Amino acid sequence: MSTPGISRRAVGIQESPIRKLAPLAAEAAKRGIGIHHLNIGQPDIPTPIEFWDAVRSNISTVLAYGPSNGLPELREAISAYYGRSDIAVDPSQVMITTGGSEAVIFAMMGTCDPGDEIICFEPFYTNYNGFATLADVRLIPVTSSVENGFHLPPPEEITSKITEKTRAILICNPNNPTGTILTDDEIAELADIATANNLFLLADEVYRDFAFDGRRHSSVLEFPDISQRAVVMDSISKRFSSCGARLGNLITRNEELMAGFLKFGQARLCPPTLSQYGATQMYNLLDEDYYSSVVSMYQDRRDILMEELHGREGIFFLKPEGAFYATIRLPVQDTDDFAAWMLRDFSVDGWTTMVAPAAGFYATPGKGTDEIRIAYVLEEDKMRSALGILKAGLAKYVSTR
Repeated sequence: MSTPGISRRAVGIQESPIRKLAPLAAEAAKRGIGIHHLNIGQPDIPTPIEFWDAVRSNISTVLAYGPSNGLPELREAISAYYGRSDIAVDPSQVMITTGGSEAVIFAMMGTCDPGDEIICFEPFYTNYNGFATLADVRLIPVTSSVENGFHLPPPEEITSKITEKTRAILICNPNNPTGTILTDDEIAELADIATANNLFLLADEVYRDFAFDGRRHSSVLEFPDISQRAVVMDSISKRFSSCGARLGNLITRNEELMAGFLKFGQARLCPPTLSQYGATQMYNLLDEDYYSSVVSMYQDRRDILMEELHGREGIFFLKPEGAFYATIRLPVQDTDDFAAWMLRDFSVDGWTTMVAPAAGFYATPGKGTDEIRIAYVLEEDKMRSALGILKAGLAKYVSTR
């Protein structure tokens, strides 16, 4: 007897280019090979003790449901966090989500009907592809280039992608996977396009605190002309080195849209309660010294990346401006093959380096096949070791091809 076929959604959803090499990494580990993980944005900075203290102090005999839009004290803490940057956000304009991932999915589902389109600048966070499949929307890519540090292309390239099905523009700022920070003029340009074409502007601002060399990140929430069009998606994963807490949030001043988000939230009941206790304490107690110290650590790691790779023969990228990623062009034709070869066939003193092939961060077939994404999330000595192994592996790979 035959069994039912699975859904087109299950067949068509993209495999994560960040995680798809995991079986090769597991095989390398079985052979006793140590792996420097530059493939995934998992910070090695300790989760603040304030998180753990809050969780311990709120242990109860029953771990109960919380409100669908999140604990009031956390929404108030997030409101105050924005207030410290002179951005007015009322707690009623904040919704807590199960990770930043759910925030993006809710944003897509709240602004689009099935089959609608969202303009997105590639390379982009690869899981946007999967989120779009789950939300049954289409991502329409506009390609940016390593030559200008992945800043926006001319506005006519953006507007040429708008159709009757376009409902939103999606940005990640500061950007994963490129480390680019959009300028105020670039955001204003997108705001003008969104207004002229009656679109939403969705901004993934997970890395908003990670701006280097004295730069300042500007939020779409600071542009009053799009107050009803702007949606921010955020997370505590990177800000507080709390990826496993699975806690994010949505912010919008559009009351009708927020009401829709709440109904989505009611359908999944509530976000993680214990994580919310921890997040509330971190937002309330961690001060500017904490944020500046973390940014300084990542900037130092960025500088090591520049010292070790920038200007090397055949390697090209511009200095990342924020987040903790770089998308780097290599002198190879197929970085999927190169990344797999590093895990399967190359090591130095029992160690190798794992990177993320960049083709999976593009929606246009054939783009990014000569690029990798590096997440500089390792402490300085490990970063230097990882990059040294990467350079040695690249030299051998190129010489044998």
